Amino acid sequence: MNKKALAILMRARMRPNHLTNFALSPISNELNQILSNSHGNRSSENGEHHAMEHGKEKLNHQRSFEVVQESMHSVISMNKTEVGDSVLNEFLEGYCSLSFENRRKLLLTLAKEYDLNRAQVRELIKQYLGLQPPGDELTVAASFAVSGSEAQSGGVADEGFLSTFYRIERNLRHSLKPVYETLFERLNTHPEGLKFLTIIRADILSILTEGNIASLRALDSYLKEKLTTWLSPAALELHQITWDDPASLLEKIVFYEAVHPISNLIDLKRRLGVGRRCFGYFHSAIPREPLIFIEVALLKNIAETIQEVLWDNPPIAESEATCALFYSISSTQPGLAGINLGKFLIKRVITLVKIDMPHISVFATLSPIPGFMQWLLSKLASQSKLAKAEDISRSPADRSGLTFYENILEPEEERALIDSSGDLASGKSGMEIMLNLLTPTTHEWTNSDKLLSALKPPLMRLCARYLLQEKKRGKALDSVANFHLQNGAMVQRINWMADQSEKGLNQSAGIMVNYVYRPENIEEYAQSYFSKGHIHSSYDVKRYIQ
Repeated sequence: MNKKALAILMRARMRPNHLTNFALSPISNELNQILSNSHGNRSSENGEHHAMEHGKEKLNHQRSFEVVQESMHSVISMNKTEVGDSVLNEFLEGYCSLSFENRRKLLLTLAKEYDLNRAQVRELIKQYLGLQPPGDELTVAASFAVSGSEAQSGGVADEGFLSTFYRIERNLRHSLKPVYETLFERLNTHPEGLKFLTIIRADILSILTEGNIASLRALDSYLKEKLTTWLSPAALELHQITWDDPASLLEKIVFYEAVHPISNLIDLKRRLGVGRRCFGYFHSAIPREPLIFIEVALLKNIAETIQEVLWDNPPIAESEATCALFYSISSTQPGLAGINLGKFLIKRVITLVKIDMPHISVFATLSPIPGFMQWLLSKLASQSKLAKAEDISRSPADRSGLTFYENILEPEEERALIDSSGDLASGKSGMEIMLNLLTPTTHEWTNSDKLLSALKPPLMRLCARYLLQEKKRGKALDSVANFHLQNGAMVQRINWMADQSEKGLNQSAGIMVNYVYRPENIEEYAQSYFSKGHIHSSYDVKRYIQ
């Protein structure tokens, strides 16, 4: 193994799971506790001394929060010319030294005490509503009854009157900007500021998972808007990542790969070699680290299983390829969640591949369906529970009279499951048997040809229903489906046993889906999905639910 390969392997293995919070992780806290205890147990005589030291540490910890809070206030309140890198550095370093609980406290302070001045906003709105617009009916009617010289003097008066409107509108726009905007904009001027802002937003999102705090939600929304503006496509550089790139970059690809983990260096080298491409979006303020990257396989046809993409088949000659298959897209910054950089990345890659390889005419994905099993098991559990509560042991015709009861299995599917379940699962109905088969994480059903044959029709049909019909706020319930559909893709095909890894079986019973991007239809499909929630799909997928 050469030095580069060894460096990638070792750094990827040693890299902590969350870079920004490693110092705050339970492992780190445990380690600090062990070190503290080992020092404290050296001799019983030192017990009182260590108790005093602990008190001092606690006081210093509290004082450090106050220092960081004051540092934050300085960044916000100082004149623009006075805010140099030293002031910003002090806040950056101070914030990173805080415990997560103190970060939470600081961000809540920022959200509540540095919000906009609502009293000033109300006063300006009151002034604005008290003005009489110069273009109302009385003003227009009066203008017909005056002479030319009077009209000219009236025009001057109108201009003066309009200036009052412009002044109040300008003041209103300014007052509607929260004070913490100043902090974000000044941090963005710092060389490490953009990366730091993504860390702050990652902390905000983490806090919001504990509870929906309105002021913090508003802070997050504002910061997200700012980051979206600063990370516009014009500010991003597309780079093809190859084996010749520095080891520090390649180990980030290994670490951040979120869809199909890179198992070893051979796997990494294959994904960057012949018949494969990897592209990343980079920003000058976060050098040597992609914000998001996408992996592409050049194939003759749209792949049906991830096995054939990753391992089964040797790559074909690139000149023979007709399909560019996007099989993994990963974001590296938790703080950029909800900012759709992937949309621009896919479009740029399609354009680049079309230029470099005109013989490529099909652009598709082989995508996971992460929410399918969660939805299906919840559906099966609720219906089985309802059936038991209502003591349903009657015919399907009798059951259909219940308002909330829905047998999601067709009669022939139910019969096949009852006949095939054997000793692996029991139940009074096909849905109960299906629930008992799919719930265990051992996935024993995958070892039975009879069960695979019985489960395939209902799982494929229900998966099509989940992708095309199950929605939240008018959009696809599945997060990956929603991502591709809002980017202008269509649902082309669902594939049985396409990902037989433990993750694939847990997420979607091994089913994967091909989305297809047709360059000539991307904008049309994206617009119809955005405005009407319409999901474009092939006949092969639609027939499952017709």
